[in-house]
Amino acid sequence: MAEPDRPVPHRPGAVSLFFVAKAALFALGFWIWLLVLAVRGSEATGVHLIAATGAVCTTLASVVLGARMALQRNAAARHAELKRMLVDISWNAFAAAGNADHPGKVVPFPSASHDGEQAPRRGAGERVSVLDRGDRNRGDRGR
Repeated sequence: MAEPDRPVPHRPGAVSLFFVAKAALFALGFWIWLLVLAVRGSEATGVHLIAATGAVCTTLASVVLGARMALQRNAAARHAELKRMLVDISWNAFAAAGNADHPGKVVPFPSASHDGEQAPRRGAGERVSVLDRGDRNRGDRGR
């Protein structure tokens, strides 16, 4: 049986790529302008400084935006894989619970203690989970 089609996870795309390409285009323009000014051979003036500053800043901006887009795409792919794994785990647990009449196939999950059971005693420095505290510690936060 073929693997069912799963929805494609969100990946940063057109908008992020637009800004990366726009910054790269501006950087290219500034570098060409700086090259033209350098080829003319005149003394360095304020125009040269503006062209050099623009070239460096827009190049850095395009590199930073490109790295950010790559990291977002990687994070989106990892998040989608994690969601798929959680769905598979929950589906396997659900299917195993349906086979409860066959011993050894169900993995017991921890649950909150029942009314008759007492929580284990702990020392003063040990941490206590919210489930172990129950209702008896609500309102005692000032102590």
